[in-house]
Amino acid sequence: MKNVLLAYLDPGSGSVILQALLGGVAAVAITGKLWWHRLLTLLHIRKPEDDTDDPTAPGPPDESGQSRAS
Repeated sequence: MKNVLLAYLDPGSGSVILQALLGGVAAVAITGKLWWHRLLTLLHIRKPEDDTDDPTAPGPPDESGQSRAS
């Protein structure tokens, strides 16, 4: 005897499947955008950024041991 499986997907089910697929694509795109710079740095395509270029940061200490004001 042959087993027959009859299944029905209504438009609501198709909508949920499509929404899940599009949500997954959006999640991958946003994650890729957020991690793109780190990936390029890891692959040595881009140099890591220095945080020393901050103009509001105090300068290195001078001979007296006090921080120089910019």
